[in-house]
Amino acid sequence: MILTLQTDRLLLRPFEEADAKQVQLLAGDKDVASTTLAIPHPYPDGAAEQWIEAARQASDQGDRYVFAIVRQEDHVLLGNMTLGITKHHNRAELAYWMGKPYWGQGYATEAARRVVQFGFEELALNRIHAAAMTRNPASYNVMIKAGMKYEGTFPQHIMKWNQYEDLVFYGMNKSEWSLLRLNADQ
Repeated sequence: MILTLQTDRLLLRPFEEADAKQVQLLAGDKDVASTTLAIPHPYPDGAAEQWIEAARQASDQGDRYVFAIVRQEDHVLLGNMTLGITKHHNRAELAYWMGKPYWGQGYATEAARRVVQFGFEELALNRIHAAAMTRNPASYNVMIKAGMKYEGTFPQHIMKWNQYEDLVFYGMNKSEWSLLRLNADQ
C-alpha cells in the first residue's frame, strides 16, 4: 500500500530505495544516532537499503507505518516518522528522527501531528504513545506539541552505547485526541 500524507509544508511518504544514501547520511550523524535506540553509528553501508525494505514489508502488513518526512517545496528528505502498531491492543508507538540540519524548524512537530491524526482517524487506534531519552528534550517537546501528556520516567530503562539511559514517556488516547481536535476547531 502506498500511503502519502500531507501537511502545510511536508509530504509524508514511504521511503524509496533512492533515499538510502540520504538516510545513511542523516540518521548516521552521531548526534542523531546517539539519542535513538536502534540507529547505529557509524551507519554501515547497505543498512539503509535493508531498513527501507523492512519498512516497506512492515507497512504492507500493517505492522508499522514508516514515513519519509519530505519538504514539499524542494522534495528534500528531512527525517523519519513511524507508527509501530500493536494490533492486539489497538495502540501504536510514535517514533522519529530528524536530520540535524533540520532541527528546530518545527518539521518534526508538524509531521508528528499529522501522523497522530492518521493513527486516530484512519487506523482507528485507541492509544498512541512515545518515549525519548531524558537528555533529549527537543524530542519530548515534539510529543507535548502533538498533544501527548507526560506519563512517567523510567530510570536506566535502556542501554545506548554501553551507558544506561532514562526514558520519559508521553501518550494520549483517542478521547483525549478528540477533545484536542474539538477545542482546536472552536
